[in-house]
Amino acid sequence: MRSIDPTSQSVQDNYKLLIGSIVPRPIAFVTTQSIEGVLNAAPFSFFNIVTANPPMVAVSVQRKPGGEQKDTARNAVAVGEFVVHISDESYIEAINVTAANLPPEESEVALAGLTAIASESVGVPGVAEARIRMECVLEQSLPLGGSAEAPACDLLIGRVVRFHVDDALYENGRINAEALKPVSRLAGNDYAKLGEQFSIERPV
Repeated sequence: MRSIDPTSQSVQDNYKLLIGSIVPRPIAFVTTQSIEGVLNAAPFSFFNIVTANPPMVAVSVQRKPGGEQKDTARNAVAVGEFVVHISDESYIEAINVTAANLPPEESEVALAGLTAIASESVGVPGVAEARIRMECVLEQSLPLGGSAEAPACDLLIGRVVRFHVDDALYENGRINAEALKPVSRLAGNDYAKLGEQFSIERPV
């Protein structure tokens, strides 16, 4: 077993160990809107549930070199709202297109040919192609890592104020994972589909 001190290697080396080890990672496809009204969209695999009471999710948005915020974090902080979509096989190619590095005045939603759809509880639109989307109000934004002058990321914690779920996925309050066909992230350019499922009874 290899023993590695993370302080002995570069940030990039630690990044490669993290994204290669923590797999598969769910992908949050996030829309935000700038103060000027541009609809931004981007995928993030540093994403998970925070709590169900009230429902909250967390998305870590890595900053650019020098600590500059990405559009998603800047817009979410400025407007206080964003929409999280669950990535699935039906539109993963379009999601990948939105990872392009566009200037703030250009919309990745338009670039990818996705369809904006009005939200019910927040002002930020979602995209109609997603089969699950969650309208969120920004609960907290935490700059973390890096240095005080140049943090490494913004951890966005969103409180879900509205769920939208395709009828075909919704079964007595639960989500049919096989019907959803979620896509997750591995390292590099690699993705993964839902594989074999099995059950283990949890101890009481």
